[in-house]
Amino acid sequence: MLSDADRIFRNLYGQDDWGLAGAQRRGIWDNTKALIDLGRDKIIEEMKESGLRGRGGAGFPTGVKWSFMPKESDGRPCYLVVNADESEPGTCKDREILRYDPHLLIEGCLIAGFAMGANAGYIYIRGEFYGEASHVQQAIDEAYEAGLIGKNACGSGWDFELYLHRGAGAYICGEETALLESLEGKKGQPRLKPPFPAASGLYGCPTTVNNVETIAVGPTILRRGSGWFSGIGRPNNTGTKLFCISGHVNNPCNVEEAMGIPLRELLEKHAGGVRGGWDNLLTVIPGGSSVPCLPTEVCDDILMDFDSLREARSGLGTAAVIVMDKSTDIVAAIERLAHFYKHESCGQCTPCREGTGWMYRVMSRMVRGEAEIEEIDLLEEVSRQVEGHTICALGDAAAWPIQGLIRNFRPEMERRILERKLLEQQPVAAE
Repeated sequence: MLSDADRIFRNLYGQDDWGLAGAQRRGIWDNTKALIDLGRDKIIEEMKESGLRGRGGAGFPTGVKWSFMPKESDGRPCYLVVNADESEPGTCKDREILRYDPHLLIEGCLIAGFAMGANAGYIYIRGEFYGEASHVQQAIDEAYEAGLIGKNACGSGWDFELYLHRGAGAYICGEETALLESLEGKKGQPRLKPPFPAASGLYGCPTTVNNVETIAVGPTILRRGSGWFSGIGRPNNTGTKLFCISGHVNNPCNVEEAMGIPLRELLEKHAGGVRGGWDNLLTVIPGGSSVPCLPTEVCDDILMDFDSLREARSGLGTAAVIVMDKSTDIVAAIERLAHFYKHESCGQCTPCREGTGWMYRVMSRMVRGEAEIEEIDLLEEVSRQVEGHTICALGDAAAWPIQGLIRNFRPEMERRILERKLLEQQPVAAE
């Protein structure tokens, strides 16, 4: 269990002032100039040694990603873009950072921007986050007034401009290249890669897109040292992580914990355990709606980190832990997710545009048992045709919940179909 001394997010529950004065009391903006004075190479090296992996879902090493930015300018400006378009069902961690600790993010933007040679940063925030956007904009204004960002930021000699951009609530804009298209004023549709954003991103210039949590932890890692951060968790799965726990638990919550904490310990220590007791657990979706659900036998001792969950044929994703007890209609729950991904598909790729709709319609019949047993295999086959055959990962996100359902709950799907057939075969009673 993570000690209070090792927590990075000190105002996760909004118990302290979220403005500049409160932030400075918590150690944010404490001699930020000294961090910039480390130099670009040293900052990136520290981030690499910390083992920090992207907190937005993919888990790509952050220091490596920053190092892709050009060392020497070719005349084009460089940009930092913060992905605050938190749209994954079950996920609400970045929202709390934006709402209650916006200065933690803004200081992180300055440090990350300097490390990658970016004199401008954009925070792309989900349109529905009205209060959060208001807090972030007020915090940006406070930082400008205090000379912490802008010309000669923190007296470091580095100029850094920061802008807030509100999106329009499209899930697809959480994909980094669709976000860049939207930021440029175009329809939010993913771009083909290569070129990758580090070579040609926002306005055709070198760009790095990072998640809110990823950027927010940067200054603390530099202040306390990469060895401190890498000493938390397990190798290749280091540091602290924000977990969003929702569903059938006694106390749904957001909590900062060490990477690699056992799922059962996470639920019982922070969320009051599963409603009705651990034996009432049906399944857990461990990383937001786009990853496959886990069977109960795996939930007993699985560790909550990237590698452990990948080995269990699921994923950490955004660490949004959705708990379902035995009162859940699991087929209907996955059907609802299938409808979400059908609705949010941008329609650019044929496998996703056609496949998400097809999978949803079949899932709707599966809920009612209006299907043939053979269609379960057909449904999985179609999900495999969608997975990995699209420009972005939305096709994978639509396919994985269905694959997890078939892998772990096939008997339940078959039971519905057989029950329906038995019902149809019964003679109608004469009036």
